[in-house]
Parts: sequence; C-alpha cells; structure tokens
Amino acid sequence: QVQLVESGGGKVQPGGSLRLSCAVSGTIFSINAMGWYRQAPGKQRDMVAGITSGGTTNYADSVKGRFTISRDNAKNTLYLQMNSLKPEDTAVYYCNGVPIRYPWGQGTQVTVSS
Repeated sequence: QVQLVESGGGKVQPGGSLRLSCAVSGTIFSINAMGWYRQAPGKQRDMVAGITSGGTTNYADSVKGRFTISRDNAKNTLYLQMNSLKPEDTAVYYCNGVPIRYPWGQGTQVTVSS
C-alpha cells in the first residue's frame, strides 16, 4: 500500500522560507509525476507545483518564482522549497501523484504570520 508522509511545515514570518518533504513508499516513485497540493481553511485543495518523472516542473501562478519543486528518486522523496512566504500561503500542504492516484497523507501545516 502506498504511503505518503509529509513533513517540514511550521510557523514563519512573512518573507521567510520553509522546505517541505514527502516520503513515498509502496510504489515505484521514479516513474510517476508528483505534485504538491494545499488546502486553506474553507477552501478546496489545489495543486501548487508538479514535477514529471523526467524533472519537468510547473507551478501555479500564485507561487511561481517563489516555490521550487524537486525530487530525489534514490530516496523516494519529493521536496518543496518555499521562499518569500506570504500570509496567503497559509494552508495544509500535501503531496500526491499527478493526477491524484494515492490515499492522502496527513499533510503538514504551514502558517505564515507575523
């Protein structure tokens, strides 16, 4: 069974940085496109960044230029480097396939506040 375990969230001030990690087990990680999603209170869960098996990336306009998605296939791990964080980035962040294909993990909370 596939398991997704997100970590690295926390509370930071506006302008700060965080690096999220997603450990993936139970599937052949290297062949699948993966993405980071987020859900703010009262809002739907949206994808913010995606990466193909070959390393091609794409981003939502709201995070373009500030977030960087990457993957380490040897470690079965997905990353999201988040810089210049804004209060509107506050959400629970999740990883999953692109398209969504696995049971959701618990997510990791990111709070941007002064």
